[in-house]
Amino acid sequence: MRTKLRFEFKLSVFLIFFTLSLQSMQAQNSEITGTVTTTEGEPIPFVNVILKGTSTGTSADINGNYTISAPADGTLVFSYIGYATREIAINGQTEINVNLAEDLAALDEVVVVGYGTQQKKDLTSAVSVVDSEQISKRQTTTVAESLQGLASGVNVRGGGQPGQEARIEIRGLKNLQGSNPLYVIDGLVTTANRDFNPNDIESIQILKDAAAAAIYGSRAANGVIIITTKKGKQGPLKVTVSSKMSVTEIPRYDLASQEEFVRLNNMAYDNGGVPRQELDLSVNTDWQEEVFRTGLIQDQNVSFSGGGENSSYFISGNYFGNKGTVISTDFDRISFRVNSSGEKGIFSIGENLALSNSKTDEIGGSDGFRGNPFFDVVRLFPTIPVYDEDNPGGYGYGKSGVANVFAANPVALANLIDQETENFRIRGNVWAEIDPFPWLNYRFNFGYETSFDEYLYLRREGNWTLNQPYEPSFTNQNRAQSETILFENTLTFKKEFGKHNLSLLVGTTYQKDKYEQINGLKRNLLINPNTGEYFDVLDLGDQAQVGGFRNESLLLSYLGRLEYNFDDRYLLNAVLRRDGSSRFSDANKWSNFPSVSLGWRLSNESFFNSETISDLKLRASYGELGSGNIGNYEYQGFINTFGAIVLGDGQTLYPSATQVRLANSELRWETLKQTNIGFDMGLLDNKLQLTGDYFIAKTEDVLFGFPILLSTGNDGGNPISNAATVENRGFELSASYREQVNDDFSYNATVNFTRLRNELVSLGNGLNESIQGNTITRSGEPVGMWYVLQTDGLFQSQEEINNYTNSEGDVIQPNALPGDIRFKDVNDDGQITNADKTVVSSPWPDFEMGFNASAQYKNFDFSMNWIGSFGAEVYNGFRSVVDRFDDDSNYRSGIQPWTPENPNTDFPRIVRGTTLNSRGDSDRWLEDGSFVRLKYVGIGYNIPETALKRIGFDKARISLSAQNIITITDYQGLDPEFSNPNIFQRGVDFGSYPNVQNYSLGVEIGF
Repeated sequence: MRTKLRFEFKLSVFLIFFTLSLQSMQAQNSEITGTVTTTEGEPIPFVNVILKGTSTGTSADINGNYTISAPADGTLVFSYIGYATREIAINGQTEINVNLAEDLAALDEVVVVGYGTQQKKDLTSAVSVVDSEQISKRQTTTVAESLQGLASGVNVRGGGQPGQEARIEIRGLKNLQGSNPLYVIDGLVTTANRDFNPNDIESIQILKDAAAAAIYGSRAANGVIIITTKKGKQGPLKVTVSSKMSVTEIPRYDLASQEEFVRLNNMAYDNGGVPRQELDLSVNTDWQEEVFRTGLIQDQNVSFSGGGENSSYFISGNYFGNKGTVISTDFDRISFRVNSSGEKGIFSIGENLALSNSKTDEIGGSDGFRGNPFFDVVRLFPTIPVYDEDNPGGYGYGKSGVANVFAANPVALANLIDQETENFRIRGNVWAEIDPFPWLNYRFNFGYETSFDEYLYLRREGNWTLNQPYEPSFTNQNRAQSETILFENTLTFKKEFGKHNLSLLVGTTYQKDKYEQINGLKRNLLINPNTGEYFDVLDLGDQAQVGGFRNESLLLSYLGRLEYNFDDRYLLNAVLRRDGSSRFSDANKWSNFPSVSLGWRLSNESFFNSETISDLKLRASYGELGSGNIGNYEYQGFINTFGAIVLGDGQTLYPSATQVRLANSELRWETLKQTNIGFDMGLLDNKLQLTGDYFIAKTEDVLFGFPILLSTGNDGGNPISNAATVENRGFELSASYREQVNDDFSYNATVNFTRLRNELVSLGNGLNESIQGNTITRSGEPVGMWYVLQTDGLFQSQEEINNYTNSEGDVIQPNALPGDIRFKDVNDDGQITNADKTVVSSPWPDFEMGFNASAQYKNFDFSMNWIGSFGAEVYNGFRSVVDRFDDDSNYRSGIQPWTPENPNTDFPRIVRGTTLNSRGDSDRWLEDGSFVRLKYVGIGYNIPETALKRIGFDKARISLSAQNIITITDYQGLDPEFSNPNIFQRGVDFGSYPNVQNYSLGVEIGF
């Protein structure tokens, strides 16, 4: 039909043109040729080319080429759906090549909303659409990192560790587990983790409110991210090859060199009345230089795509390699994808298949903070050598009386321990559709995902820390497989009745998840006499230990959605989903998750008349979502069957069993109830677009395991219960503006703003508060507030100490000396105790924002992305180590501690052996965590087509970019953008892996 219409259109144009050419008054015409492309140089097929003021016109061919006859003083109008219309004066030219910019405002953009699509203009809920080009520009390992700053209400915290998974929150705190949102890739419920190739992404939709996400019911409480991967398009084979190389650098601490360290260490020992250490002054080790290095990332991609009238295909391959900025850290990924589809009459079928293999090499041990290189490099003295033949294994790590430090030598860890994880994943789905009538569609979707995982831990003989007991060599290995099977059946009815537009979706889903693992350990491994390397196969050792387990879960769901549109003015969307999960007992397996949303497009009302406002829509919604994010068997008791008991006169040994973990058979779904009110507005012919939302979300029956005493008989983890209630409310605003200034220059800019506040309404289980570390969680307050002692300057004299009394005249800190910290006696009992702790500030930011801008001038383009977070107080774990002086570590460079000769300072006197000035539970270590960061900046150049034609390319592009190169902050740690997955200690920075600076060169060609 499309071909026939084009033929008839061309025939009509030809007849009109022929008639006009016979008129003697008609001006002399000339033939004009050219090519219509996107701003990135890709041809746009079938563009309409019209001579302005007439009906004379033509359309471009499949490669964007056109030919038209027109007068020299005429004007050509180029138009195509989804692109901004352009008018170009001919001015005697015979060749006019045109770039059309994508016009998102004019385009009735189709948005994937779960089991279907909607036009963006008809959305009645909160959905953010992220441009896939923004994703592909950045050098990231996972999708989550690429989303940072691109959508309001979406908070992302990652890090620079190779293969590290970023933490993402949509609209703040929803429960007490900090779970990631649900990912749906091409209809498959899965994860977009480090083995997923972000270069394959075609579009991303973020379902933020309950009404948008309700179609996914029990798994959508933390939001939904829908990813659609690239598909082939009609036309000949298109090959695209891209290569990006990046150099990475890690931020470093400003630590004392040997001379400054020795002076401060001796001062601390002298002030504490402790004999000085016999520091080895012949050694001057820069531990950061030994442990940190310049990293290298390479991202190589190739894709093939094309299609005919009834079929299409897309094939891609990717290699991603990340040599980390810390020794013995690497990540490698190889991935392959095939997407294809075809149709015949009323029947269509397609598949999306992705294979990947990823391998991660990590550094570290299991000794708490020891084994974290970002702690070890500051705890180790510059007077400790990297290598010491006197120590087992030959590495330096301190000596009693010479270097009293218990940090781990990272170089030793890198050489004595191998820690590798490898994952091979198969992920994909096959779908089929039947359209028996234009208004009826049946879709079947089968999804399958499996992952084969291998973990290797090899420990060689040798030590890495002081007073470490001997441990023989051993290897601990496990093999695991996960499997997900998904069946979905949906029936969709769509019909227009005059001004009424109705859509109805009903369906069922069935999902089965299985995970099984076997593991083994052997000690005293054999060594290859030729190479000196340890054999890491499990049959070459002794003291064997084996184990294994298997988990299974099922989810069965029924779903329905009603969409109604009257006259493009009044919009209704209603969803009901019913989920049943095997993770709950029979009495509590099932729950219903409804939602309803309304929209009113005022701009289409007869009474609405505004030259400034092009489009205005008001939205309101309410929905309920669930979460069953618990273990598979939490409602059942765990029994240990390996026990034994001695009974009878003969003292006979009998087998026994005991329950080791308490269980709660009454577990039920936690439920998020969310109300959202918002608006969408277009101004100045939709060049300026505004979106705003206000929401209130309350999660009831929150599933969480609060600590209980072991005396209760519980020895298998804290039992889960439906206890707490969490409320989260916030405001989001985004504004975008785009302008086509002239034929050569265009630009656009977007800013988004998010303000959130969470509140723990109640803890449940009879609890009023929960204290973890230096934070407290109380009813009526945000989660994890700072609960510490308050400092009040330094004592400058003995007289000040004596005069610091409570209301009864008791001296509060009688053991203090001049130069010590003065703490506030909050309860006025005349002493400093834990009872003086109080809530001092919040780890949650007051607001966050993102700013994105880009511009195109001829063949050049420029883009940048800024992110900002303001108002959060954070705990600087680095300073709590290097500034305490009661323990042994290196120190910050340039500090000026209090002395009688230097009283004008805020740094207390330094003393070895007492915690008087080094308490970790004071506000001394709290800092303003606000920051503004240039997350990405890049410039690109598209080589002109005239030059490319000589070598047979359709597209060639060169780009330079950088990430994380500018950060404006007062925070004194490595990175204010750190990540801590513990909800209750969100603002604690204890050795978090910082984001790295990234400098990239990219090349892309297409033919």
